[in-house]
Amino acid sequence: MTRKLRTRGTDNVLVDLGFDDAEELSVKAMLAMKLNALLEAQGLTQARASKILGMPQPKISAIRNYKLRGISLERLMLALTILGQHVRIVVSPSKGRSMARIDVAA
Repeated sequence: MTRKLRTRGTDNVLVDLGFDDAEELSVKAMLAMKLNALLEAQGLTQARASKILGMPQPKISAIRNYKLRGISLERLMLALTILGQHVRIVVSPSKGRSMARIDVAA
């Protein structure tokens, strides 16, 4: 059996798997995790969440199941604000040799 040469991985598994939109998917996943936690904490059904958030129930189902390709970052951020969360976006220059990136702390 031959071994494949390993390249050093990043801190983003989606990048390592070769997804073209890995950074955006990572951000969406972080926002969806926070949104799902809030929906659970408030005991909201998908039908009730749909009414509160002004989204069709299938979109709520997609978020609950982390199928996020058809859901915009804007929609996720708006849903969080409707549930009483403060969403902050900060833009700053990349420092030193580090690559420019998007970070989410939820």
